[in-house]
Amino acid sequence: MNVVKTALPDVLILEPKLFGDERGFFFESFNRRTFSEASGVDVEFVQDNHSRSARGVLRGLHYQLQHPQGKLIRVVAGEIFDVAVDIREGSPTFGHHAAFRLSSDNKRMVWVPPGLAHGFLVISDHAEVLYKTTDYWHPEFERSLAWNDPALKIAWPVDVEPLLSAKDKVGQLLSDACRV
Repeated sequence: MNVVKTALPDVLILEPKLFGDERGFFFESFNRRTFSEASGVDVEFVQDNHSRSARGVLRGLHYQLQHPQGKLIRVVAGEIFDVAVDIREGSPTFGHHAAFRLSSDNKRMVWVPPGLAHGFLVISDHAEVLYKTTDYWHPEFERSLAWNDPALKIAWPVDVEPLLSAKDKVGQLLSDACRV
C-alpha cells in the first residue's frame, strides 16, 4: 500500500496494491496490519456504510463533536470530489481542508481521522461510496458544516447548485461549527 500525504497532515490517501490480469483485478480493500504499518494509524472500525448518489448530489460536510468518527472512504462505482475539513479547535490546520478525486477507476481510498468534517460531491452520473467508521453514527450529535462557507475556500467543481439534504441546506458556518 502506498500512502500519499495531503494538505492536512492527518488525512491520508491510500493506494492499494493491485493484482490484475486479463481476468480482472484483486486488491485488499482493508487489512488492519497493513493499514497500521503504512499509515501509522491503528484503529478499530465499528460500522460500514454504503451510499449511492446521482450526479450533483453533495453529502456533507458532516461531523459529530460527541462521538467523532474516523472514516476510511472508497468509491466502488463512479467518481466523487471528496473533502475533509479540520474543525479541531486548537489544531494548527483548523479551518483548512484537503480535497481530492476518488473513483472506481483510481481505486484510491482516503483516511479522515476523528475530529474532521467530511463530505463529497458526485461528479459522475452516479457514485457508490463505501466507508468504514471508528465510532457509531449518533444522529442526535450529527452536524453539518456549510459546504459553501466562504471561510473554507473550497473550490467545488460545480456549475449548478448541488443537490442537498434538508440538514445540509442549513449547515453551520465554520465560525459556529465547534460550539456544543
